[in-house]
Amino acid sequence: MKIYNLDNKLIIETNSKTLTGTNLAGKPLVKADLNYANLSYSDLGGANLHIADLSNANLYGANLSGADLSDAELSSANLSSANLSGANLSDAELSSTQLSGANLSGANLSDAELSSTQLSGANLSGAKLSGIDLSDTDLSRANLSGVDLSNTGLSGANLSAANLSGVDLSGANLSSTSLSGANLSGAKLSGIDLSNTDLSGANLSGVDLSNADLSSANLSGAKLSGADLSSADLSDADLSSADLSDADLSSADLSDADLSSADLSDADLSDADLPATIDL
Repeated sequence: MKIYNLDNKLIIETNSKTLTGTNLAGKPLVKADLNYANLSYSDLGGANLHIADLSNANLYGANLSGADLSDAELSSANLSSANLSGANLSDAELSSTQLSGANLSGANLSDAELSSTQLSGANLSGAKLSGIDLSDTDLSRANLSGVDLSNTGLSGANLSAANLSGVDLSGANLSSTSLSGANLSGAKLSGIDLSNTDLSGANLSGVDLSNADLSSANLSGAKLSGADLSSADLSDADLSSADLSDADLSSADLSDADLSSADLSDADLSDADLPATIDL
């Protein structure tokens, strides 16, 4: 089989009749035309795929660790369960791409296009995500531990059951985002906009949420023990059955909040604006 680049020049010739399971590790595939190619389970580790066209390609289970995919066209490609650890995907086109269960740990995704991308169950720990917009992206069950998501657009994203421990979310837009069951322990959330966000069952123990906007947020059953919620806006928030033990709620706005069955033992409620009726 012959592989041509986008200028119609032959760059690789293999003895395989198909590219499935082909060993192309370390190969120079700059500007390769692999549109709609079936490269499932192929070894492309360390390959140079700069500016390559891999749109609609099947790369399920492929090894792309350490590969250079900068400026590559990967829209609508299937990269589910692929190994992209340490890969360079900066400025890559990944809109509508399937990356469910992919290993992207340590990958460089700065300035990549990820609109409508499926990243459920993906491992993004230690990945570089600066300058990207993750609004409306499916990141459910994804591992984002230790990632810098500061000033990132996450509005409408699905982060349910995601691991966001130690993540820097300062300045990020999380309005209307689903974070139900997410692990946010150690995350930086001070002053963040979490209005109308679903945080039901989320782990926010010990997190700094001072001055955060949590108005109309769903925090039912959330773990907020020891959290700093001082001066936070929790008006109209659902805090039913939430664990707020030892939480700092001083000067917080809890007007019209639902605190039914919430655990407020040893919580600091000094100067807080409480609802007219509280069922504790």
